Amino acid sequence: MSEKQSHPLTRITMRMLPFSDAVSADLTFGQLLRLSLFQISVGMATVMLLGTLNRVMIVELSVPAMIVACMIALPVLIAPFRALLGFRSDTYRSAIGWKRIPYLWFGSIWQMGGLAIMPFALLSLSNAQIVGPTWAGEVLAAIAFLMTGLGLHMTQTAGLALAADRATHETRPRVVALLYVMFLVGMGISAIVVGWLLRDFSNLLLIRVIQGAAVVGMVLNIIALWKQEKVRPMSKEEREAPRPLFRDAWSDFIKGGQAGRLLAVVFIGTMAFNMQDVLLEPYGGQVLGLSVSATTLLTAVWAGGALLGFAYAARLLFKKINPYRMAGKGLMIGLIAFPVVIFAAPMESTTLFFAGAGLIGFGGGLFAISTLTSAMTMPAEGFVGRGLALGAWGASQATAAGLSIALGGTLRDWVDSLAIRGTLGEALATPTTGYSFVYHSEIVLLFVALVVLGPLARNNRHASSNQRGSARIGLADFPT
Repeated sequence: MSEKQSHPLTRITMRMLPFSDAVSADLTFGQLLRLSLFQISVGMATVMLLGTLNRVMIVELSVPAMIVACMIALPVLIAPFRALLGFRSDTYRSAIGWKRIPYLWFGSIWQMGGLAIMPFALLSLSNAQIVGPTWAGEVLAAIAFLMTGLGLHMTQTAGLALAADRATHETRPRVVALLYVMFLVGMGISAIVVGWLLRDFSNLLLIRVIQGAAVVGMVLNIIALWKQEKVRPMSKEEREAPRPLFRDAWSDFIKGGQAGRLLAVVFIGTMAFNMQDVLLEPYGGQVLGLSVSATTLLTAVWAGGALLGFAYAARLLFKKINPYRMAGKGLMIGLIAFPVVIFAAPMESTTLFFAGAGLIGFGGGLFAISTLTSAMTMPAEGFVGRGLALGAWGASQATAAGLSIALGGTLRDWVDSLAIRGTLGEALATPTTGYSFVYHSEIVLLFVALVVLGPLARNNRHASSNQRGSARIGLADFPT
């Protein structure tokens, strides 16, 4: 430790500012904070897509939940291409040497464009606002959600890669940790602000809020990327040199042994935690009678629970706990969370409802971090690097999330129609039945995920042997 670092005042400052040691000579604290603004933008767009808009479409605009679920799933299903986007930005070659900035810039444009046309697409999608062909609103809404999702994933992938490029080997884990926290902060703050702005809902106010979010996101991203990547001129020979092939790296990863079972666990577990994404806020509004402002706060509660899950995962990882067993704990917490949400309706308890939302975030966050750790420490060879392992994890997780959102909305509509017609009996002819069926389905999937996870959790040798070596991963290494 240097004389400057050994000063008592310096040590106190380092303890009080946990991310102050993330800076380096090439990345000052001011530059790092400015770069992290793209995570605020991504968090804001995520809240709009997965939080506020699904409740507004279902409750205020009377759009069928099945259509809403499919729309919300569209940007999520683009996420599997993040591995390819990251791979392309790694190997991108330009005359001035930029690799990340072009992807970050065009991602920002796609994100802003999608949000800019979003409110008009939603109003066209609602039954009371349709003008022209009945399918026009659905097509316009699908385009808006696809544009926003593509921009969101491109922005975040390139931004994280740029931060990793600028950080040193020693500071890179703490830089990524700061960016992850900023993403959650962006979600939490955006949920509160959007909920406050929409407390007196109207169509005109909806247009103003969504388009305002588009402008704010673009401004934040421009500030974030400004002069963050150095110009490194490349010769014509360097630009025309053969690039690595993605299929070669993927072929090596498939030979990893336990990769298939791990990806199956990720897929099933993510399905279990995410089927409620499109239904949680409408459940609060339709069954418990909560306002738009109140249900939007659910996203903040979920984000807070997820952050606690990450902190708990960091503590367990520090103790070198088997990450597969940690994933099991996350699934078990989910088995508590969903019954809490279910019982909130008959007990008419808003407190139980918000507590259940927080537990879903906590269990889902712990499960995601645990499986991500397993992917990072999985033995690899040949062309396989950490980026491909995380890309495979992200592909499985995002595909499951998108399918589960669409499936959740479809099942809710189907069961709800049966219940209202009296097919399921007089006792079940209530709006709660469709939601309850989806929540019980998620509980079943949690048990299935535990069964598939069992053989991996019993293999203590793999996790501990990897964590003892230089490849041991802590919370600071996790990307979003």
